Amino acid sequence: MLNKLLEEIPTIYLVYGITDFRKQIHSLMNMVKTEYNMNPYQKAAFLFCNRKRNSIKLLCYDKNGFILAQKTLLDVSKYKFRWPKDEKELGQITHEQLRWLLSGLQVCPKSYFKDIEIENDKMAI
Repeated sequence: MLNKLLEEIPTIYLVYGITDFRKQIHSLMNMVKTEYNMNPYQKAAFLFCNRKRNSIKLLCYDKNGFILAQKTLLDVSKYKFRWPKDEKELGQITHEQLRWLLSGLQVCPKSYFKDIEIENDKMAI
């Protein structure tokens, strides 16, 4: 469901560390603005995670208001989001990395295949 909501949003930011989930739209907007010097009204989504790492909140501006969505995992004893622990940091992720996160995988795996760019003048045929 979060993937569908974010399809049209070009930029996704993770707010690393833990966030107090008593915070609602106005507190999260203020946090984005004051702590990270970012514009909460831009066409971007900001993702927050709770202390137990079993719930994610999404904040994004949509034309004339804000959307605040939350996903909570049901089996806390088995499942937790693999959330980056660096405090007071903000990181940009891709839609693919968001799918990994929502599937229980790490956002930044230790190793993966990197894209290879081949220039025409360096091709061997």
